[in-house]
Amino acid sequence: MDSIWDQLVSLDSETWSAAGRSLWFAATSCVIATLICFPLGSLIHFRKFRGKGLLISVLQSLYCMPTVLVGLIVFSILSRAGPLGEFGWLFSPKAIIFGQVLLISPIMLGLVISAFSGVDKAVTETAVSLGASRIQMVIVAVREAKYAMLTMVIIGFSRAISELGVSMMVGGNINFYTRTLTTAISLETQKGEIEKAWAMGILLLLIALFINITIYSLQKSGRIKHWGVFRLLLDRIRAWGG
Repeated sequence: MDSIWDQLVSLDSETWSAAGRSLWFAATSCVIATLICFPLGSLIHFRKFRGKGLLISVLQSLYCMPTVLVGLIVFSILSRAGPLGEFGWLFSPKAIIFGQVLLISPIMLGLVISAFSGVDKAVTETAVSLGASRIQMVIVAVREAKYAMLTMVIIGFSRAISELGVSMMVGGNINFYTRTLTTAISLETQKGEIEKAWAMGILLLLIALFINITIYSLQKSGRIKHWGVFRLLLDRIRAWGG
């Protein structure tokens, strides 16, 4: 364990650069997925339509979708023969963010719907009876389910920062460009640098733990309301992972 500790306290600039990119990619993907899943989840929950139950069941089935499968899908889309190949995103940060958004969106969308389902119907019905518009009704529901919504964001971020398959398959593990902590851990393990891989793994766990605790603490304290916390975190993470 001493050698692992020595590795942890003496990590090089390549490792810290990979850590910054891991944070930046995961945070960006989480924000994009939130902007997509929140309105879409609201629409699915508050509207009645045929096949709604089946759609929710499919979303829940996608929670455990393998990251390598998502990586394969994104690779096929972004390759030269794919529909988005002309953009040249393959083996770039944009490809990783795109893949992570696809990976975490089903999870976050399902959790948004679950969060709204946990709100007492009497709350939204009372808001409507008092003359609230549909948007105002949704805002009331969000306030009632704010902690469940926060859990959704934390789970999405944690899933994004810990994935390997997408980053490896569509990022290419390019040093100082697309290498993340997870791909760096895989590389060091293949090279036989087990102590360094362990040190990187501990660093990844500590970063994820710190970010999640910070988000929860800031939200609970009320010092930063709603999603304003992400503006603060993104500004700091961008400088580190750029």
